[in-house]
Amino acid sequence: MTKPEAAERPADKQPNEERQGGEKLTVGHKGGSMVMAIGIGGVGGAVFAAIQMPLPWMLGAMVFVTVAAVSGAPVRLPYMLRQSMVVFIGAMLGSQFTPDLLDRIGQWAISISGLAIYGAIALALVLYYLKFFGGYDPVTAYFAAAPGGLNDMTLIGRDMGGDDRVIALTHASRILLVVMTIPIMFRIFGGYESPPGMLPRGPGFDLPLREWLLLAGCAIIGPFIARRLKLPAAFLLGPLILSAASHIIGWSTSSPPAGLVAAAQVVLGTAVGCRFAGTHYGEVLRIIKVSLGSATIWMASAVGFGLLVSELTGLPWYVVTLAYAPGGLAEMSLVAFGIGQDVAFVATHHLCRIGMVVLLAPLAFKLIARFFTSR
Repeated sequence: MTKPEAAERPADKQPNEERQGGEKLTVGHKGGSMVMAIGIGGVGGAVFAAIQMPLPWMLGAMVFVTVAAVSGAPVRLPYMLRQSMVVFIGAMLGSQFTPDLLDRIGQWAISISGLAIYGAIALALVLYYLKFFGGYDPVTAYFAAAPGGLNDMTLIGRDMGGDDRVIALTHASRILLVVMTIPIMFRIFGGYESPPGMLPRGPGFDLPLREWLLLAGCAIIGPFIARRLKLPAAFLLGPLILSAASHIIGWSTSSPPAGLVAAAQVVLGTAVGCRFAGTHYGEVLRIIKVSLGSATIWMASAVGFGLLVSELTGLPWYVVTLAYAPGGLAEMSLVAFGIGQDVAFVATHHLCRIGMVVLLAPLAFKLIARFFTSR
């Protein structure tokens, strides 16, 4: 399979220029577009933090940059800048794995099994919706409906003959809508209260030298190991796994500084918004309109299964819903962290979801495509 990061890079990219929105961007223009994107994202995060919105630095950046991109602003974010922040997000998420994880993970068997059933049912419903109500061709509908990694589904869908741009925009719209909905749902039903001040909960920059060295080691070595093992989302999973291991065995007890976490959230939110750059607002609005229906199906199914699994396991239904919600691994794990929920539980379930979809989606494709093309 093509490496996931290839999806982030335009096919016609040249050493000194890049196409975006039908225009060539020189190196200087690319730098200006990056500064513009980060600046807009930072302002959005600050505004959302000031008005005490949940997960403000990511949601504010996401909303402001999306509006700017749809309005025609030449916002862009270099692939490696996003990945440099993702490694810190991975290390931060890994810090939420505690030594009692091994005692608790056996209790998750029912919810992980339910995840497979939920995924199959919701995928079928969303696939039908995209094909017959969204007007997508069968291949595009299938890979736009499959809740795997955005890059993986876009690449596989393109190789299978789907419209990779529509697939990518549909997934980006789904993530945008779900990430905006979940924190608000927790404020209403989960008793979430925003932390005091502008920054997320967490320590300052005055960590002990040992903790800084462990953080740097996870951030630098983790992606290398994950790529050697050919794991998906290597820049996120590598640091997450190393950080989780160091916290489970007791080598580390600290999280990354809150200021660094806020910066990483701004970059991640900006990256989601930049995916809409260079696309005519009419197409974006059409896909968001379609995605609103598919996201509603996914979320309604997640809430339904969350209530069912809650009855079977005693877990809070809204935590199970967060673990099932069809957002990205990094985004949903950040939501869990930002609203004070069980990050290990949520991240583990989203890892299982992505693994299931990436492994099984290509295998099931021919059977489902034959069914739709025969109608």
